Amino acid sequence: MSDAQPQLEGTPLIQPSSTDHPLYDKVVEACRSVYDPEIPVNIFDLGLVYTIDINPENEVRVIMTLTAPGCPVAGEMPGWVADAVEPLEGVKHVDVDLTWEPPWGMDMMSDEARLELGFM
Repeated sequence: MSDAQPQLEGTPLIQPSSTDHPLYDKVVEACRSVYDPEIPVNIFDLGLVYTIDINPENEVRVIMTLTAPGCPVAGEMPGWVADAVEPLEGVKHVDVDLTWEPPWGMDMMSDEARLELGFM
């Protein structure tokens, strides 16, 4: 018997993003300017950005993962994302949190990323 708490029915593994916020598309574009140095595709299309949460005060919280916990830029990439998002007009503050749940998988990549990497 596992001690892990069961996933509540209907609770998403990945918190939904603030897609209806006016800054959302700009934040996505900023995330698309950040690349995993080992893969020639931006982190958004790789599926590494799980959630972009923007509150009414225009404080942005990005929840992201990496392709692997041993990724050599694990300590740096959240800073790269914050540096890309923070200068956007209207953004008050940015927090970037790393998560390993759910683990990243190739099925999280966009079709464009799969095509770029030769998986399609």
